[in-house]
Formats: sequence, C-alpha cells, structure tokens
Amino acid sequence: MLQKTYPYYLANVAVAANTDLEVTDKFSGEVATRVAMADATAIDKAIGHAVDAMPAMRVFPPFKRQAVLEHCVKRFRERYDELALALCIEAGKPINDSKGEVTRLIDTFKVAAEESVRIDGEIVNLEISPRAKGYHGYVKRVPIGPCSFISPFNFPLNLTAHKVAPAIAAGVPFVLKPASRTPVGALIMGEILAETDLPKGAFSILPAHRDGADLFTTDERFKLLSFTGSPAVGWELKKKAGKKKVILELGGNAAAIVDGDQGEKLDYVVDRLAFGAFYQSGQSCIGVQRILVHAKLYDALREKLIARTKSLVMGDPKDEKTFVGPMISESESKRLAGWMESAVQAGAKIVAGGKVDGAMFEATLLEGVKRDTDLYRKEAFGPVAILERFDDFGAALATVNDSDFGLQAGVFTDSLAHAHRAWDELDVGGVVINDVPSFRVDNMPYGGVKDSGLGREGVRYAIEDMTEIRLMVMRETW
Repeated sequence: MLQKTYPYYLANVAVAANTDLEVTDKFSGEVATRVAMADATAIDKAIGHAVDAMPAMRVFPPFKRQAVLEHCVKRFRERYDELALALCIEAGKPINDSKGEVTRLIDTFKVAAEESVRIDGEIVNLEISPRAKGYHGYVKRVPIGPCSFISPFNFPLNLTAHKVAPAIAAGVPFVLKPASRTPVGALIMGEILAETDLPKGAFSILPAHRDGADLFTTDERFKLLSFTGSPAVGWELKKKAGKKKVILELGGNAAAIVDGDQGEKLDYVVDRLAFGAFYQSGQSCIGVQRILVHAKLYDALREKLIARTKSLVMGDPKDEKTFVGPMISESESKRLAGWMESAVQAGAKIVAGGKVDGAMFEATLLEGVKRDTDLYRKEAFGPVAILERFDDFGAALATVNDSDFGLQAGVFTDSLAHAHRAWDELDVGGVVINDVPSFRVDNMPYGGVKDSGLGREGVRYAIEDMTEIRLMVMRETW
C-alpha cells in the first residue's frame, strides 16, 4: 500500500511542508494518500538552488553521473513491486501495464547511464580557404543550465524518467512538477535520488496546482522548459516561456493503416490494434484512435476486432485479469461520452462497447464516424477507436494526414514500396511498420509535428536539447 503521506523534494531534501494534496485511488475514488504541495515561495527557492547548483553540476564528472543513474536502476529494481502498485492505485492503470511501465522506467535510466559517458564533441576542419590556414576548430557540448520539467498523469513514471534521466546524464539541475493527480511515483524517484551524491540543488520535485506554478514556465532563470501534456496547455505555455528553449510532447489522434495484403496475419493485426486502442484505457497520446482498413479485408477484420474488443476484461486495475481500468477521472469519462454521443447523433454506429459508469468506460469501437466530429478530429484520450475502410493506399495516407496532429502512425503492410511511401508522405514524427503507432522503445527519437509538439525525446535526443554546442578556435601559430 501507499504511505500515509509523502513529502516533496526541495534542493535534494525531503520537506514535509503540508499534506494539502489528496491523491485518490482512481478505481475506488477514495483518498489513497496525501502529498505535500509547493507554493510559489518553495518553487522560487528551488529555482534559486538550481541556479546555485550549476557550477557544481558542470564539474560533476560523467562517471559520477553514471553512478547516480546506475544507483537509480538498482533501487528501482529493488522497489519494483512498490512502484507498480503505487502506479496502479494513483493512475488506475491495470497492474500488468503498471509493471510494464516500471520496466520502461528502468530501461530509460539504463540507457541514460550509458549515454552519460558518451557526450562527445568533434574536430571541425576550418581550413576551407587561405584566410583560415593554421586555424583549428573544436566543439564540445556543455549543460544548457537549469531546466523546468512538467510531466503528465498518464505515464507518471516513464514520461518523468524521459526528463529526469537525460538531465542527470547531461549535468543539468532541474525542477520538476509532476502531475497533481499522479505525483507519488515521481516522489519515490526523488527519495531514491536523495540517496545519491548529486550536488545540492541538482533536483527539486514539487507537486503544485497548475494555477500556482507559473514560475515553471515564466521564470527566466530556467534555460529550457520540457512539457508533456495536452496541446491546449502546451502551446499556451510556449507563449509564456520567453527566451528559454521549449520542448513540447503533446497529443494525437493516431491512425493505423491495414493494407490489403494482411489476410494471413489478420489475427496478429487484430491483437495489436486492440492493444493499441485500449491499453491503459486508451489514455496514451499514441493510442490507436483511427483504424483504416483496406476494403477487401474490412469485413473480416471488423468481425474479429469486434469480438476481441468485447472480450477485454474491465474492472479493478489491481486484478491481473483486468485489461481496461478506470479513466483518470469521471469528468474525463463524461467528456469522452459526450463526444461519442454527438458522433452517434451525426450518424456513427457503436459496434462494440459504449457503456459508461462513472470513470469506467467500456472498450468501444465505432464505424461511420463523420470526419468533422470531435471524436474524429480531436484527441479522444480514452478507450474509443474508429473503424473506416479505404480502397486506395494513397487516399489512406491522405486521410491520416488530414489531422491537426502528427505524432506517430502505424502501417501494416507486406509492400516495401508502401512502407517507404508511408515514411515519405505521412506528416508525423514516426512511422511504425507492421505494428501500431503505440509502439515505443525508450532510446528512439520520439515526438511529433503540427499540434503534436516540438522537439524529440529519447535519451540521446533529450541530452542534445539539454546541452549546447561550445566552439573553441585555435590558431596554430601566432
């Protein structure tokens, strides 16, 4: 079970300032624990400590950064079950998915430990003309400065790890605001970081209400803001961020194309589509929302996917048989139910699921959804997927691109030409061939275009954002 209370971490130190934040068990709705909340004064102090920590972090050598990350890996493994249960309770994530996320947390820190000693530079040949004869260029990467991180509720361990682990590897101090609905995993991470010899002020982890956390965005002492969350919030934060670099990992209404050559592999395709659409109650920005199926396969796939969707067990996320748990809140469930009802009124048909009870939203499959409805155009962020057919592969690509979002897309095809055409033409950050867009490995470049964001995560790519190139030019003789 969870502890009765959790402190926040200010300049590496646990502070039991209050118990103002109630964290609920998302399945029962009962208060599971209480967490300390940071006010503007605490946030300001954390930023000051991060600035003060910068000189020590600059000289904190790579092998020590690696040791910190390796310590975290060891402790995460030792506390694996505790982390998984905490995630299951505070996020309502089915226990099997929760265990999978703890595994990804460990993977991300492992990759960061490896990358921490590989932040290399280069020699630049400057002798491109007679005037540069005898001049030599040398480039290295240096920490950008204090960073501000804001992480979301849906992957509170792994998406936090994708900010924290690269920061430690890069040698930048940071102040993190975890999602107020799911702060416990980040605070356990803080407890483990506090066991290391990171310089004082290297990290602060401060739950805070959104309306009281403007300093995470506006304070000019931060040199980078990395935000993961909704597009509406992310783009508004970018407007307020001033001169700092901004990395945004936002939403999507990801599509999967099933090409006409998948007949013998239909069971595999159906299993992957059901997983991509409904795992962790569809609350993933790369969850499968739109499924485009070639006409010659449509009827067969539809029948199998309806059966698969109806077979998914909904219930208590602590039960290992459960595949669909609660959405993060009843208000989010009501919002999605309203979109679904509007789509049905506009002519859509529910072919599987559709029942809603509080935060519990049954895995739901629709067809005939009009492309101008909220359910089609916006990010559903719940266990709802839309089926539609196509006859022409090029037209299917155009349909996928007819979206304000562009995070990832999946294409099931045996045609190498179609795979490369999708890679060339789809306006997304990543194209996954023969799997769902929900697939992610933690060292790959991950991010989107259009309203889906700016920049890329994946440990090495995040390190590049958290460091700057510094040039030295040396004249051979003078």
